[in-house]
Amino acid sequence: MSKKFYITTAIDYVNGRPHIGHALEKAQADVLARYHRALGEDVFFLTGTDEHGAKISRAAENAGVPVKKFVETNTNRFKELIKALNISNDLFIRTSDKKIHWPSVEKMWKALDKNGDIYKKKYKGAYCVGHEAFVTKKDLVDGKCVLHKTKPEIINEENYFFRLSKYTKDIKKYVKSGKFKIVPVSSQNELMSLLDKGLEDVSFSRLSKDLSWGVPVPGDDGHTIYVWGDALVNYLSALGYDKNSQKFKKYWPVDVHVIGKDILRFHAAIWPGMLISAGLPLPKVLFVHGFISVGGEKMSKSLGNVVDPFELVEKYGTDAVRYYLLREIPPTKDGDFTHEKFEERYKADLARGLGNFTARVVALGAKYIKTPIKPKMSAATKTQIDKTWKNQRKSMEEYRFDEALQAIWQLISYGDKFVAKTKLWELPKKDPKKFEAYIAELSTILFELSKMLQPFLPESSEKIAGQLGISPQSTEAFRLKKGKALFPMV
Repeated sequence: MSKKFYITTAIDYVNGRPHIGHALEKAQADVLARYHRALGEDVFFLTGTDEHGAKISRAAENAGVPVKKFVETNTNRFKELIKALNISNDLFIRTSDKKIHWPSVEKMWKALDKNGDIYKKKYKGAYCVGHEAFVTKKDLVDGKCVLHKTKPEIINEENYFFRLSKYTKDIKKYVKSGKFKIVPVSSQNELMSLLDKGLEDVSFSRLSKDLSWGVPVPGDDGHTIYVWGDALVNYLSALGYDKNSQKFKKYWPVDVHVIGKDILRFHAAIWPGMLISAGLPLPKVLFVHGFISVGGEKMSKSLGNVVDPFELVEKYGTDAVRYYLLREIPPTKDGDFTHEKFEERYKADLARGLGNFTARVVALGAKYIKTPIKPKMSAATKTQIDKTWKNQRKSMEEYRFDEALQAIWQLISYGDKFVAKTKLWELPKKDPKKFEAYIAELSTILFELSKMLQPFLPESSEKIAGQLGISPQSTEAFRLKKGKALFPMV
């Protein structure tokens, strides 16, 4: 039986349209999903949309659109992003789905309640609509939320609470033991600092009169389940947690949650607390990425610098966008985007690098060799290929997508030097036998590259294999056929 691998992105909040930050998270998760599939593992890859909460209700109200229609429009845009980026997810979950999602939310609520971890109390506190969370003075600078730059609202009402404080020690124990791993270490240290101060109980409902858009509290229609008590359960509901399905038994616990650093606290504290209370295993790894700035400034509508991933895909192609996000943006740190940097990467690494190397080998081979070409490797080439595979695998196990690509590009560089050193273009008439031998070796390098690139640049991987006249799995013989440029100069 194949080893299972369950991976998720965070579900996107549909109060607005997708931007390049959403594209980053999708690309990172997709690389991991494709990589583990290539290892022969049984992968289940989940993404989707978070469609409840006050922020969405208000955004719909401000747009003058009924909330259901507003959500539908934005959700469709996120689905289009999945297609545009060639994301290989197995399911797209929606928290407004009453058939798939709601029953699991209700089951989770009842499990927490049964364990004595849901209680009601009157509460007065500062509520940040941007975070969909109550905040304390230590979360504010000059009375404003650090991230959203807005003053929180003061809310005074009776809510249901989740007894999160009860699980501070348990979560700390799981993290210290390595059973619940957080990547990078800086994010793990951030969580440990939070745990050292002690977790506080969290509000898990809002009055329905103030928030009707969401899942009602089981047995109390006067309250709506607070967004985090609803949204986080998507990772379970997608597997059929409510029915204790075979899929749930097979894939849970999740192997990797891919999330942004702004929702670390919810995934590293509230979510584990809920799972422990419900008697469920914790995630194995929480992979936390940073933000993308634009020319050194934070992306914002007011600055007019929000980068539309659809426009980039339309101009440069899917794989070019995936490449930039995975190669230029540090996987676990903040990164920067500029059109100049993007074009520089496109020209240097893709058009003149991978694209040019592929075109030179295939064009020469197809022109002068009309019979099938058997794969061939010299000792030096085999050493280089083995080294590249080793470096790529090590980087992938450490979630260093940029370094994995760097290793692959070293093999491309090796191939380019091979062509230059042998003066390949002079050999068809000068020494046909040597030419055939070198083309066989270079075709073998291209074949290995097509396999290495598959998780990162799936379309290009397929095109290279097509120009070699094989499938990515076949190793019988190459039948070179010149194709269109992989990355034409724009």
